[in-house]
Amino acid sequence: MNVKQKTIKNEVSVHGVGLHTGANVTLTFCPAPENHGFKFQRTDLPGLPIVDADCDNVTDTARGTTISQNGASVSTVEHVMASLVGMDLDNVLIKLNGPETPIMDGSAIHFLDALESAGLQLQSQDREYFQIPHNITYTEPDRKVEIVAMPLDDYRFTCMIDYNSPVLGSQHAGISSIAEFKKEIASCRTFCFLHELEYQLQNNLIKGGDLNNAIVIVDKEVTKDELQHLAKIFNRNEIEVAPQGILNNMELRHQNEPARHKLLDMIGDLALVGVHLKGHIMAARPGHAANVAFAKKIKAAIKKEKNKKVQHVYDPSVKPLYDTVQIMDILPHRQPFLFIDKVLELSKTHVVGVKNVTMNEELFKGHFPGSPVFPGVIQIEAMAQTGGILVLSTVPDPRNYITLFLKIDNVRFRAQVLPGDTIVFRCDLVEPIRRGIAQMKGVGMVAGKVVVEAEMMAQIVKVKETETT
Repeated sequence: MNVKQKTIKNEVSVHGVGLHTGANVTLTFCPAPENHGFKFQRTDLPGLPIVDADCDNVTDTARGTTISQNGASVSTVEHVMASLVGMDLDNVLIKLNGPETPIMDGSAIHFLDALESAGLQLQSQDREYFQIPHNITYTEPDRKVEIVAMPLDDYRFTCMIDYNSPVLGSQHAGISSIAEFKKEIASCRTFCFLHELEYQLQNNLIKGGDLNNAIVIVDKEVTKDELQHLAKIFNRNEIEVAPQGILNNMELRHQNEPARHKLLDMIGDLALVGVHLKGHIMAARPGHAANVAFAKKIKAAIKKEKNKKVQHVYDPSVKPLYDTVQIMDILPHRQPFLFIDKVLELSKTHVVGVKNVTMNEELFKGHFPGSPVFPGVIQIEAMAQTGGILVLSTVPDPRNYITLFLKIDNVRFRAQVLPGDTIVFRCDLVEPIRRGIAQMKGVGMVAGKVVVEAEMMAQIVKVKETETT
């Protein structure tokens, strides 16, 4: 059974300070159209730049996960991303009037509560999943980091942390399904060791830090004078070390709250893969750098699976997503140069289109008299027009844009196409669209058999720009 994509019904905002910048910030979750995915928008910068929530856009993992694109950056995105996955969403625009998401109480619960209050909206397009096909592993032997993704028809997590700390010891956390995120994981707060806190304070690295948004693990002997100094910094009358070996600024919500928070971070970082996953993720001693490296490894596996020669068999007789008239609302092509009759599928990363080949087409007068063969160059053009539907679906006003070829590689014609054949084209993005440049892998099939394939690069160009060149 296919699962439909989801967005939120209404805009909803949360307010707070950035943990590291100390900047007051408002974060607004906004409904987004199908196949939009998760994107951040910096409303405080000229041009309102968009930053795609994509592991390829990660630029820093030192004290949280930072993503950058189009001259803009957004820091500490992991708790927001985890809340979006925990709410089982697909398409949301996150507007932000500062450089960092608000830390709130150090967990994801306030973001999740806000999304829940906005309501959920089912959309018409099917959700895309990547089901882990085989064990995918990542290791860092020097730090004893191990992460593995295993095949499973659900999204399950198991996490172990071990800091060689007499206070934390070795902790484990896990959920058997992402549906457990809200109850078991969302409210678990970030933590740090006292020696890290002191270093960050001395180096002005946590301007928004407060004892209300982090669990502080006391992993060394601490004097009364040191505790009084901390109390003064955080405007407290006094601070003590609780019996559990943490500062008495808060009580633990779970005995293994630190391990649960590491699991929360991992869910948020792996959301940067950009597609819903099905698999069992097991991790020992994960951190943001390892999580992001693992996300990139999964993304590479997705690309490899898409490049395999195994093709789906599509039924061109099913009701189309777009018919010819609707296609002409997106593509600028017209008779006699419109070579796509209908679109069967469209997601944020792929499109399936249909070309019905008939003897009535003018080109058969000369190609070839008495031996009609549908030209290979026209097959490539039809494939490109199919890809154009995918590319132009990423802009809000496709009528004002066209797509121009930049490159065609690795073209293969595997069988003749004749009048009466129906070609089903599938085009997949091989990486995210950047600066208006799209790279796609395309195949054309007749009766489930591949007849043509190619790799294409195209550029999205505004119509006005082409008129002045």
